[in-house]
Amino acid sequence: MKNTPIDYNTVSKAIKESGHECVGKASIREIKFLIDTIEKKSGDKFVRMEMGIPGFPASKIATDAEKQALDNGVASLYPNIDGVPELKTEISRFVKNYINIDVSPKACIPTVGSINGNYGTFMVAGRMDEKKDTVLFIDPGFPVHKQLVKMLGLKQESFDVYNFRGAKLKEKLESYLKKGNISVILYSNPNNPTWICFNDEELRIIGELATKYDVVVEEDLAYFAMDFRKDMSKPGEPPYQPSVANYTDNYVLMISSSKAFSYAGQRVGMMCISDKLFNRDFKRLLNYYSTSNFGHAVAYGTLYATTSGVTHSAQYGLLALLKATNNGEYNPWEVVRKYGERARKAKKLFTDNGFNIVYDTDIDQPIADGFYFTISYPGFTGEQLLEELMYYGVSAISLSTTGSEREGLRACVSFIADNQFPQLEERLKKFKENH
Repeated sequence: MKNTPIDYNTVSKAIKESGHECVGKASIREIKFLIDTIEKKSGDKFVRMEMGIPGFPASKIATDAEKQALDNGVASLYPNIDGVPELKTEISRFVKNYINIDVSPKACIPTVGSINGNYGTFMVAGRMDEKKDTVLFIDPGFPVHKQLVKMLGLKQESFDVYNFRGAKLKEKLESYLKKGNISVILYSNPNNPTWICFNDEELRIIGELATKYDVVVEEDLAYFAMDFRKDMSKPGEPPYQPSVANYTDNYVLMISSSKAFSYAGQRVGMMCISDKLFNRDFKRLLNYYSTSNFGHAVAYGTLYATTSGVTHSAQYGLLALLKATNNGEYNPWEVVRKYGERARKAKKLFTDNGFNIVYDTDIDQPIADGFYFTISYPGFTGEQLLEELMYYGVSAISLSTTGSEREGLRACVSFIADNQFPQLEERLKKFKENH
């Protein structure tokens, strides 16, 4: 039996009983369940790095506003399908203040988490043109997006962007678009899981090609303004969050309240559709909806039929957060900037003990310190490494589940407490000693 920080037999038994032929291929939630089981049976706590869950409490600005809304009686009233009017106005202000783009309140729609906005966009954009039945993922990415596309019966293609950064992105991206079957391009920026950040040259390439081939771009801004190499936290002042919205009118932005605002539990995201796309008509949509209008089909066709609007009180919580942020009275990035500090410390502990950073550069500069980073260890595939680290009380997810072509793991820093860094160091030293 091996001498490992977590009892070897306990971990082995839990893995066997999980029923997974290969634990490294398990989903994020399945990994979480397995680690919960091992912690309960062993009595030992893991350094949890598998789930991208906010590690800070929600602001009282939001929770107090939500309580007030409940006291005012919103619980007995259906919310508007496309959102509380005041919230729509603040979302419009937010993208003007922090991206420097103009989107009318009409085209700013709260959704039940960003994933609900993804669902609505995939559903409508995938039905606009019978020839365009495929979603293109610029990988690595969030595994659930692909699950959504599969569930909707759409086709999908993808490529790992790491070897196609900068000007090289144009030829690679166009090789897919020129086939004429792509309805949507999806990527995240900053990227989950690698934390690479597209620059303006790359966003221009994506935007101009989307216009040329009339493809919708879904830009996932879950980690809004969290490239901490630049301070994007001042409303109405540059630098702004980089966005494809500067280079095409064929965009749908998905903005999460979960990470920058630590409001994950209330499941309220923001979808911003360009005014031009929102108002466009596609005759084929009449086969599925009562309208040919893109924006109406998203809000009153798809979102109405799936969620019937976002929980009323949660919208007032987000409204208060955005209003305070837009007015310069609250800076959520002062809180979440600590993720970058945690990442810097954690990466050093891993690299000091023989691990490598997989996605280590942003073209010509070191990768930023943020919510995620990627690791590998010589002689291990990502799936093997994930399982082996369980015996050392460290959890993560395999890059193979994200569309990456490289071996390794995604590690999230949000749940690492300050007092766990010595324990993480001790466990990684033991791992190095044993390997």
